[in-house]
Amino acid sequence: MAARAAISGFARMAGSVLVIGLATIIAALAMQHIAGLIPCDLCLKQRWPYYAALPLTAFALLLHRLSPIAARGLMAPVGMIFLAGALLAFYHAGVEYGFWPGPASCAQGAQQSFDTINQLMQALDAGELVRCDEAAFTLFGISLAGYNGLVCLLLAGLGFMAAFGDGKRKNG
Repeated sequence: MAARAAISGFARMAGSVLVIGLATIIAALAMQHIAGLIPCDLCLKQRWPYYAALPLTAFALLLHRLSPIAARGLMAPVGMIFLAGALLAFYHAGVEYGFWPGPASCAQGAQQSFDTINQLMQALDAGELVRCDEAAFTLFGISLAGYNGLVCLLLAGLGFMAAFGDGKRKNG
């Protein structure tokens, strides 16, 4: 019975990582492709943790009935990946709020090189150059990068709880 409770706790935590993570990356893609918010270079890099950690999480959920220890072992790197994602997101938010300078590509927009003035003008007309030192959208004074940092911290915590928790609830 105790082993079953531990697996159930694992499935809750890992399942939460998968659902929240998928919802977050789908929202980012929808903001880009439906709402027209073009991401900057740092915004695109903030998606990498989701692309790396969510398949690991899905595999861990599939594996947990066959090998609970291996499944838990997969969730530790998931927690680390999302912790790194939180650091990148908070770095980007700090760049947006002017706390520190961003990479050289920030002020110039997306990392692109142009062979002719015509190519540059076409990129400008298409709105392809996006600065990462200006928040494209804020809600309650927090930029999307700031919210992503908070979500990544949550996902890191859930990932670590899935990896190292025993699945038992403590009362009182």
